[in-house]
Amino acid sequence: MKFLSLILALTALAPVDARPKKAAKPPYFVLTDGINPAKSGATTASFRADGRWKTTITAVQENVDTHSPIVTIQFGHNDQKAASGISLEQFQANLVALAEEVIAAGGTPILITSLTRRAFNGSAVIENLNEHSAAAIAAAESLGIDYLDLNKASTAYVNAIGKANADLYNLAPGDRTHLNPSGERVFGRLVVDLLLRKRKDLHHYFEKDVALSKKIWAGEYATGDE
Repeated sequence: MKFLSLILALTALAPVDARPKKAAKPPYFVLTDGINPAKSGATTASFRADGRWKTTITAVQENVDTHSPIVTIQFGHNDQKAASGISLEQFQANLVALAEEVIAAGGTPILITSLTRRAFNGSAVIENLNEHSAAAIAAAESLGIDYLDLNKASTAYVNAIGKANADLYNLAPGDRTHLNPSGERVFGRLVVDLLLRKRKDLHHYFEKDVALSKKIWAGEYATGDE
């Protein structure tokens, strides 16, 4: 298996069957967070405008003969900001267009809802990404493709461990959006677990971390070094 780690943000043609298939070819992962054309601070519009999306599609096209390219697509945090100039409707339309282009290139898109921010109001996480997460799910459902509801799963986990523990994942004091290495390991594992629940055919391409997964799904604080 090859991994193309792209750096973060990550038309209507003839009808295409977008459902993932258990292919004989190994997967080739093109990730919008993690080559990484992904870029911190990117939106569904800027990621295309700065050429990173072209890099993504090229990677799919260059590997489709020998692998089954899988492109994970996650946006929302930056599209949500007023300065982006991107409405909720445009955000959803942009996700649909990105996914359709992956399909046309021969790849399988998987949309991922936004990782929760870790700001609290009292004892509960402030759920301020619900609308963009719903738009991502609607985009996936309109195309009949897979999505991972990371927002729902990460919100449940952060609520379970509480504010003090959630702050231990902050990249810098008071930064409840970006993750330090511990947070990257924990929420990265969460994404893998969500993916493997949806795509059981991919299990043998990932290493298990039973201890970490057990803590996450039990709602227990984890360091990522379990």
